[in-house]
Amino acid sequence: MVQPDKDFLIKLAHTKMPFGKYKDRYLIDLPEYYIVWYHNKGFPQGKLGDYLQTVYELKVNGLEDLVRNIKNNFPRP
Repeated sequence: MVQPDKDFLIKLAHTKMPFGKYKDRYLIDLPEYYIVWYHNKGFPQGKLGDYLQTVYELKVNGLEDLVRNIKNNFPRP
């Protein structure tokens, strides 16, 4: 069974988009079509890409509230 990385999810919950139309919006709050666009185009390299790919998987599976709850209940690392 795959265990999620707690620190990764906490950091994801507090990470904002660093550029573009949705700059400063929490990644989990990005519109689904925008995340799907990245999925089709290719996610950026590095941490941001890892976070966006995870957000895509969470949105596809209807689990956005999981990250929103983490953001509300766990302080920024």
